[in-house]
Amino acid sequence: MKAPRNVFEAILKFGHDEDFVPEASEDFEPTSAPAGSEEKIEVLRRRVEMGLPLWHAKDRRDYSGLTGAIRPRD
Repeated sequence: MKAPRNVFEAILKFGHDEDFVPEASEDFEPTSAPAGSEEKIEVLRRRVEMGLPLWHAKDRRDYSGLTGAIRPRD
């Protein structure tokens, strides 16, 4: 019997995800995308889809070095 590839397949197969453990592979790389950005959300979505751990120890942890648009107050 084929093992579930990701948490969604585990839920469909067993009705729960209690025994599913994501496994890191060569595709599991850190991201420098800032928290909450569309890029970071897409990275997390792909990790779940691929059955990888959600968080990488070397993912960006802060906003240092980033610049953003400043909107004037009304």
